[in-house]
Amino acid sequence: MTTPGATEQNLPEQKTCSRRLFLKAGGVSTGLAVVPGALAASAATDASKGKRLAMVIDLQRCTGCGGCILTCKNENNVQLGVAWSNKISRTVGTFPNVRYDYIPTLCNHCANAPCVKSCPTGAMHKGHGDITKHTPKKCVGCKTCKAVCPYDVIHPNAVEPHRFWRDKRALMAGGTSSGQEVAAQVNSDVIPYYNPAKEDMGKGAGLRYKGIAEKCTFCDHRTTKGELPYCVEGCPANARIFGDLNDPNSDVSKLLSRYRSWRLKEELGTEPKVFYIRDFNAGANKAKKGSA
Repeated sequence: MTTPGATEQNLPEQKTCSRRLFLKAGGVSTGLAVVPGALAASAATDASKGKRLAMVIDLQRCTGCGGCILTCKNENNVQLGVAWSNKISRTVGTFPNVRYDYIPTLCNHCANAPCVKSCPTGAMHKGHGDITKHTPKKCVGCKTCKAVCPYDVIHPNAVEPHRFWRDKRALMAGGTSSGQEVAAQVNSDVIPYYNPAKEDMGKGAGLRYKGIAEKCTFCDHRTTKGELPYCVEGCPANARIFGDLNDPNSDVSKLLSRYRSWRLKEELGTEPKVFYIRDFNAGANKAKKGSA
């Protein structure tokens, strides 16, 4: 990560600068630093250890509001043009007889993950909770993970992330602030809001730099502490349910035993751990004799 005022000539050194800035105290990181001892302590108390974490999305509850997309971006400092939490949507039929289909999507954290098998450096790997995790400092930017992922949920950073907040140009000279000026006013190194908790998972985990891949991590900085992913917390309709498949008494296990579920492209054998149940029905059909 480069500091405000960085130029394109600085970009080859960005990876080194990023690690230094993440570890330094002050700025938006509020003095938080990641040290080996802290990481070891975190691993020793990992609440996801021994679990098989999964998500159930109840399409009957989901209203398609996009709250999951916004909360994910906010929690994980996801850059413009990238969405870890996303959607598949379409309008079916001809007015006035139309239906709007909305399926929330994210990394499926496949039990049989192609990205993990194909990563030459181990940057993509399985962690506690059977979460598919990514270590930025091991990533060489080969994009193999993206090539083999059937869900298109891995995003290589071809350009410097968060370029808007590094830009010195104002939309209206003398009338508006530039992105860099806004960041500087809140004492930020790059972006106005930075979540330092992401750095608990390792150097560079909070703000991915140019040349590496990034994706949803099931908010491992939260789940390792026994907390819910932020998209689950942020869903106003409570359509996302999260828990341990190894625990028959967990909410996800109970729902999967109660309802018929399906998964995206499960015929490929990737064993996705994001399940969908039910379907949205805006109202009951009033049946009459001999007619619809």
